[in-house]
Amino acid sequence: MTAPRLLESINSPADLRHLDRKQLPQLATELRAFLIDSVSKTGGHLSSNLGTVELTIALHAVFNTPEDRLVWDVGHQCYAHKVLTGRREGMSTLRMHGGVSGFPKRSESLYDTFGVGHSSTSISAALGMALAAKHKGEDRKAIAIIGDGAMSAGMAFEAMNNAGVADTDMLVILNDNEMSISPPVGALNNILTRLTSSKTYNAAREAGRHMLGFAPPLLELARRAEEHVKGMIAPGTLFEEFGFHYYGPIDGHDLDALIPTLENLKKLKGPKFLHVITKKGQGYKLAENDPILYHGVGKFAACDGIQSSKGPAKLTYTQVFGDWLCDMAKADSRLIGVTPAMREGSGMVRFSAEHADRYFDVGIAEQHAVTFAAGLACEGLKPVVAIYSTFLQRGYDQLVHDVALQKLPVMFAVDRGGLVGADGPTHHGTFDLSFVTCIPNMVVMAPSDEAECRQMLSTAYSLDCPSMVRYPRGGGTGKVPAENLETLPVGKGEIRRQGKDVAILAFGSLVSAAIAAGDELDATVANMRFIKPLDVDLIVELAGNHSLLVSIEENAVIGGAGSEIERVLAERGVQVQFLRLGLPDRFIDHGEQGQLLAELGLDKVGIVRAIQHRLGGQTNPQ
Repeated sequence: MTAPRLLESINSPADLRHLDRKQLPQLATELRAFLIDSVSKTGGHLSSNLGTVELTIALHAVFNTPEDRLVWDVGHQCYAHKVLTGRREGMSTLRMHGGVSGFPKRSESLYDTFGVGHSSTSISAALGMALAAKHKGEDRKAIAIIGDGAMSAGMAFEAMNNAGVADTDMLVILNDNEMSISPPVGALNNILTRLTSSKTYNAAREAGRHMLGFAPPLLELARRAEEHVKGMIAPGTLFEEFGFHYYGPIDGHDLDALIPTLENLKKLKGPKFLHVITKKGQGYKLAENDPILYHGVGKFAACDGIQSSKGPAKLTYTQVFGDWLCDMAKADSRLIGVTPAMREGSGMVRFSAEHADRYFDVGIAEQHAVTFAAGLACEGLKPVVAIYSTFLQRGYDQLVHDVALQKLPVMFAVDRGGLVGADGPTHHGTFDLSFVTCIPNMVVMAPSDEAECRQMLSTAYSLDCPSMVRYPRGGGTGKVPAENLETLPVGKGEIRRQGKDVAILAFGSLVSAAIAAGDELDATVANMRFIKPLDVDLIVELAGNHSLLVSIEENAVIGGAGSEIERVLAERGVQVQFLRLGLPDRFIDHGEQGQLLAELGLDKVGIVRAIQHRLGGQTNPQ
């Protein structure tokens, strides 16, 4: 007789807590199967979510959520949590426009206690919640769930350092799966791995305790000796020094181990640290064997797994960068490649293989990555930092003080500039032109297509000052780059279409849409290329023979390239109608890139409509 399905009966953690504990393994099996089926139809993060099924069930079974606060780090492992907290039906809209977010989101559910998307924030947030509960006299728990990759970031240790002396009731769970998106690096990972692989140590400890239990004085002596040995080989000592009571490691897929442990820890006061061992992709052999491939997936047939494309894949900007990096490294031995744990995402896999001695993955540590690159530059090397726009935000102080102030030739290859699509507001690169252009000594450029991207990368690399090449996620117009390493004249744009009355000054990814709009309006279109330094001569020339100038950029309209054009015109006393188009002053939700651009009026139709509106004497509706 087939056992009744449990998952369909779970609409909240309260329903879960009414189940018999013996039923929970069945629920885990059903939940894992649901996630595989669901994500195969929508795309999303798979490996990490399969690895935390049992842990998620155990947490909601033991703790009184949402009264007790679960804080997920990064959020790559939150799908099981979403299913168990009333969003099972909504998972069919995962990461779609207007659908369920791929990350915890406070406005989406009371169970999403903290909005995340970037790593290493959970301990800080949970500490704040724990201290708030203490301040308000509330008896509730705060639990941070953080991965071993995220533990490499300085922010996590800043929070640990504070929490250990804060005299507060909180639990940190280290979800140790021995990998982040890229293979984990750093001393801490080595320590954790050493412990988790030491089955001999753990077996000997338990056997010794059993034997010496017949002689209490000997047992106490052995316990003290064990503490000394533990201090040499176990990570528990590190966390104990921070003021946490360390427990573990335990099997994160064993509900019979997880639940009693969490129940015990729930009763204990003070800062506690639980070390849990999980496996990414657990229960789906294809993901277990290749967790990186199945980290972030598009739609696929669950029974067959991800299939390689039959035809040649469209060239992406990321691939253009990866190929350029290898070619330039062959031409110049001074080149050093740096990434903060984004080897795959930033297109550095080939470089890491061909130039292993010049490849440095510094872990999830964006601040360190920037200053590390500054140190390399001080010694005459030419560091290239491959980083997403949204992650560069974390290294902003270092970009200002450690690189730009000293005018060091550090090159930033900034991927995911503009709207990224399904990952949503935590990953959209919408502010970089605004926050980088205002920094002295910087040269900032954005390519209109793949071929120009390669030229700009070479241009940035040739400079004796800090530079940034900003390019979008995915592909462009499909223009094939040349194989050479030729550069562009710094600060010079180009006319791509000659028209009359209206001149569209376009930057980067929106040049093609601007040309399409120019064709319909018979407008002049300029590919500005450089955000800093701007082509002032071109701007003044276009202002002199057109009645309306229009700037367009895939960046916040406040403080962006359009603002700089307006400043140039004002400083020179040039009087001309001016319209700025860009991203509005709000955070943009998740959705398909083209769909979002159309909704924001940054496709051909939207550009034409905005210009016609202005020519009609009305203010731009955006």
